[in-house]
Parts: sequence; C-alpha cells; structure tokens
Amino acid sequence: MKLNLVPARTGAIWVKLGMQAFFKQPLALAGLFFMFMALMSVATMVPLVGLPLAMTLLPAITLGLMAATRETTQGRFPMPLILLSGFRAGPVKLRAMLTLGGIYAAGFLCAIGASYLVDGGGFAHMYLGGQPPSAELMSTGNFQMAMWTFIGLHLPLSLLFWHSPALVYWQDLPALKAMFFSIVACGRNFLAFTVFAFLWMGVMLGAVLLLTIASSAFNSPNLTGVMLFPTLLMVAAMFFTSLYFTYRDCFQAPEPTQQLSA
Repeated sequence: MKLNLVPARTGAIWVKLGMQAFFKQPLALAGLFFMFMALMSVATMVPLVGLPLAMTLLPAITLGLMAATRETTQGRFPMPLILLSGFRAGPVKLRAMLTLGGIYAAGFLCAIGASYLVDGGGFAHMYLGGQPPSAELMSTGNFQMAMWTFIGLHLPLSLLFWHSPALVYWQDLPALKAMFFSIVACGRNFLAFTVFAFLWMGVMLGAVLLLTIASSAFNSPNLTGVMLFPTLLMVAAMFFTSLYFTYRDCFQAPEPTQQLSA
C-alpha cells in the first residue's frame, strides 16, 4: 500500500467525479443511500442499545456505499446486497469491521456525552432528532459551546474513520492500522480535503438557494418546504458517492480500476 499526495484541486475533482458517478446510476445509488438511511433509522429504534448499534454498523455500511460507487465506475449495476459488503468479506475482515464499528460507537458516544455535560442535553437532543431546536435554544451560549465541543471531538474521530473501512476491505489492514493511515492521509492531503468540504457545502447552499429562487419565481411559497428535504437527501447521496474517489486517489489500489474522466 502506498499513500498518495494530491494537489488541492483534486478536492474539486472528487466532487465532480462523485456527481458523474451518481448520475450514471442515479436510481441505484439513490436507492442504496435511502436503504442506508433506513438501516440506520431501524437500528436506532432498538431499545436501550439502538444508538450504539447504529454507530457500530456505520463504518461497514459506509463501505457498502463506496463499493457501490466502485461498481458504477466499472460499468456494473450495484445490486442491493453490495451495501452489506463489509459483513460478507470473511471472518477476518468482519472482525476488523466490527472492531472499527465498536471504536467509532465509543468515540461518538463520548463526543455526544461531552456535549451533554456542557448544556444538559439540549444540543444532543437536537442532533439526535429527539426535539426540534428553537431559535432561543440555539442562541444560548451553553448550546453553542456544546455544539463546538461535539464538533471538536467528532472531527478527528471522523478523520480516523474516513478511509479505514476501505483500507480494511480493499487493503487487508487491521482496524487500528487502518485508522492510523486514514488520519495520516487526511492530514497529508489537508488542502484537497478542505476544498472538497467547502465545495460540498457550496453545493448544498446552492441547492437551497435555487429552491428559494424557484419558489419566488413560481409564486409558490410551499415549494421550498416540499422540495427541500428530498433535494438535500440527493445532495447527501452524491456526497457519499464521492467518498470512494477520496480513498482511490489517496491510496494506491491493489488492483487496477477503471476511472471516470476528471
């Protein structure tokens, strides 16, 4: 395995390739993303252990979305079972995936727990969907401190797991080694990932702006409210589609892969 260093402009290429891949198989990739969301939602409904269970499954299910993107770039139709690729790769990789999941779940619970200690659970309930945030709540100093506490703890956790499921699955690395190389790759390619993050934020804000303009142009105040959620879900699906390209370009693949043109 070889770590590749990429220029900052590669972040824009990742966004472009994610969109290209998504629109090659929009129904399949959108459907897999909705299945991913449904699996996470169902897991969180399990009494007592729902949230830790969902967080434990998250790395492996995210790997399934990356594998679906890889299938698409190679001209194949991604079947629904590909979402479970991380659980069907043999006992060694399964143990590594579950190890990743357990560590991620513990880290996530620590981050959300730390925010709970700051503001008594206001941010945690909002983030986990337990209650809608009010303007008064969001303007309080404790809420904002809790939010930044969570972000400060969750960001490095996310970088540890950005590439690690793919490294376990395609590079046969053990869980802890995969986490190490994941955060090193993100750090060494910091500028590319910064461009990548800001462009996706721009895409999301642009989609909201277009809906607002369309609502005004057609004199339909309800249009934005009706279309906002599905539009943001589609943007999220394209974002997850682009994750495979960040892995592919940061690490030398063990076998050749057909790539979309940049």
